[in-house]
Amino acid sequence: MREPAAPLCILLVDAITERADALAQTLAAGGHRVITYNGKVGDLASEVMRIEPDVVIIDVDTPDRDMLEDMHAIDRERPRPILVFTQDDNPDYIRAAVRAGVSAYVVGDLDSRRVLPLLNVAIARFEQFQNLRRELVDARTALADRKAIERAKGLLMKQRGMDEETAYSALRRMAMERNLKLVELARSLIAAAELLTP
Repeated sequence: MREPAAPLCILLVDAITERADALAQTLAAGGHRVITYNGKVGDLASEVMRIEPDVVIIDVDTPDRDMLEDMHAIDRERPRPILVFTQDDNPDYIRAAVRAGVSAYVVGDLDSRRVLPLLNVAIARFEQFQNLRRELVDARTALADRKAIERAKGLLMKQRGMDEETAYSALRRMAMERNLKLVELARSLIAAAELLTP
């Protein structure tokens, strides 16, 4: 993701041409490249994949189910900041939009002076969430790796009558000899043991 101050490629989604033109002018005046899209909502996710914008801005009276599904698909396949301007303050829609990956959900009439600061807030929130998401994935991976190493160590202790320290040293030595990461060796030992278990 580029720095918020740098020019961005923004996909602007709005079915109302006059409203989209006014917002596009404000964004372009801020130095950004704007691509407007007023096609079928169900095609939005594929359009985002094709264009690869830095940010998606959606200006809609009320987000519908197709739009929420598109936003969820974007968040799952190619996450990027999504900013929604709407007139609908229904708490259920707000929750659904946030679950679908929306970085900012702004209710009320669109004031062009607010667009660029809100864009920067949406980008900052997106980046913060992506960092948290990466940290969670890393933590889960580290935990799964530790569990695999502990299980492989337990197999050696049971099969060869080793104590914990000796089993760990044996694992490290085997991994070095085979030019494998410790966790890769652990997983291969576990797989082999599962094959041999009746």
